[in-house]
Amino acid sequence: MSELIGTLNDLVWSPVLVYLCLGVGVFFTIRTKAIQIRRIGDIFVYMFTGKGSSSGVSSFQALAVSLSGRVGTGNIAGVATAIALGGPGAVFWMWTVALLGASTSFVESTLGQIYKERDRDTGEYRGGPAYYLAKAYAHTKAKGLFQLYGAVFACVTIFAMSSLLPGVQANGISSAMANAWGLEPWIPAVGIVIVLGFIIIGGIKRIANFASIVVPFMAVIYIIGAIIVVIINASAIPEVVSLIVSSAFGQDAAFGAVVGEAVAWGVKRGIYSNEAGQGTGPHAAAASEVSHPAKQGLVQAGAVYIDTLLVCSATAFMILSTGMYRVYEGEDGGPLVGEGGHLPEGVEAGPGYVQNSFDTIVPGLGASFIAISLAFFAFTTIVAYYYMAETNLSYLLRNSRNALLRNVLMRLLQLAILVAVVIGAVGGAGDAWTLGDIGVGLMAWLNIIGILLIQGPAFKILKDFEAQRKAGKDPVYIPETCPIPGAEHWESGLHIEAHEEATGQKIDRRGSEAAGSHRG
Repeated sequence: MSELIGTLNDLVWSPVLVYLCLGVGVFFTIRTKAIQIRRIGDIFVYMFTGKGSSSGVSSFQALAVSLSGRVGTGNIAGVATAIALGGPGAVFWMWTVALLGASTSFVESTLGQIYKERDRDTGEYRGGPAYYLAKAYAHTKAKGLFQLYGAVFACVTIFAMSSLLPGVQANGISSAMANAWGLEPWIPAVGIVIVLGFIIIGGIKRIANFASIVVPFMAVIYIIGAIIVVIINASAIPEVVSLIVSSAFGQDAAFGAVVGEAVAWGVKRGIYSNEAGQGTGPHAAAASEVSHPAKQGLVQAGAVYIDTLLVCSATAFMILSTGMYRVYEGEDGGPLVGEGGHLPEGVEAGPGYVQNSFDTIVPGLGASFIAISLAFFAFTTIVAYYYMAETNLSYLLRNSRNALLRNVLMRLLQLAILVAVVIGAVGGAGDAWTLGDIGVGLMAWLNIIGILLIQGPAFKILKDFEAQRKAGKDPVYIPETCPIPGAEHWESGLHIEAHEEATGQKIDRRGSEAAGSHRG
């Protein structure tokens, strides 16, 4: 079975997908004129502005839900694995895919906002690739084809998010706790199931409230811990930066043998961690209440930066500055290509690299600190996975009139993810990671091709947003001046009413503000 899973993973994650992710990032960066850099100020302003409503969460809560999906085992164990199999140069390619992928995240998340709709059972906003794939061409002869495409994406996402990906996160938690405290895998599995069951039953509001508290807190604590480690090893930082850059291009003699793996593992782990192009970000983006779709697109571009340039970089610099790593040629753990020289014998690639890095501060601290960090990071990721699976199941059932059927299938979905958590926690790490990679890869293939086909509305929205910003306005989407077929939610004008209530301004739906202007 492991051999079959590995073969399937190799097919999904062929070099074509690796370079497609990079190429799409380059394309969208050029087409948006590097919006992820030009609008860096707006990215961080919009993170903390805007309020939620009875139907939608705030921009910050949507960011937190998105980050709960992005910041997980991949930021700790995934970075360590990338270094172990791709060398220090993999970190450079993780940075590259994050910088380029931020533009991809902007496009897909803006599309998620444009084509969102209300769930008829809960009244909450729903959206994501399945929705925009089906609705973008609903006014054309290609309607049936794109509706089928959306349904395929929804099915793949439900399977990946409920059955494949949760096991990776649960396995990371149980492995870290076993290493730190010697706990049997079934103990954290039971704990995860109990708390997860309570949260997911509460819907997006409870998920968003939970994520907005836990994710920022743990991210800050983890980064502070990493900064302390890096400061203690500050003298090694110039050498680490040089090593990352040189080995990324095969200029370092020790790691020249794995330069191709550096690109592959850097991109693969980068996408797994920051999820740009994977199609996960648009789900959280669609759940927010904003006055203009581009605002949440920018916020989600910032989520990529936070995930990779902050959290992943913190992990990488800890590992490399303390010399707690080994690099192998091939995924089977050999032969040894190079090493940092300080990692104890017998430590496998994964959380152990980071745990030993923290042990350089206080011996014995690393295992517990990483176990706790992973528990929070990975758990919030599992919560986000459930939300995305639920959103796609809602998409498939949105035309069903049988309320009982919808409720039963939702409960079966909740049961499926709880079972996947238990299996992942007590199973092997190798297969769990491989299955997770397959899930990510399939979603990435479908979503990237999809957004390349339907990108037009995102750029129409961007043009409208930038025109309003240039005029000194706080952008508000007005459907009469920037019509987009299929964007029924925005045609209702409810966002305009919410904006007027929040700002005290009257918006002229012909495209001008009737009472003053506000520079956002």
